[in-house]
Amino acid sequence: MTKRPRRNHSPAFKAKVALAAVGGDKTLAELAQQFDVHPNQITQWRSQLLEDAAGVFGSPSPAAAEPVDVKTLHAAIGEC
Repeated sequence: MTKRPRRNHSPAFKAKVALAAVGGDKTLAELAQQFDVHPNQITQWRSQLLEDAAGVFGSPSPAAAEPVDVKTLHAAIGEC
C-alpha cells in the first residue's frame, strides 16, 4: 500500500466540511467519502469550528482593541 502525499486544505474547504458535519444531514462516513477526507479529520475540524464560533460574535480581538499612538507613527514616518 502506497502512502498518499500530504494534502493541505484551504480554510474555506475546512469550513465547508465542518459546517456540513455540524448540519447533521449525513453521517461522518458519508461526508468522508464525499469530501475524500478521513472521518477523524472531519471530527477535528467540527470541534475547532464549534470552539471558535463564539469568537465570531464576541468581543474584538485584543490586537484590534489597542489604541494607536498617532504621534509616534507620524514621528516614525518623518524619520525615514
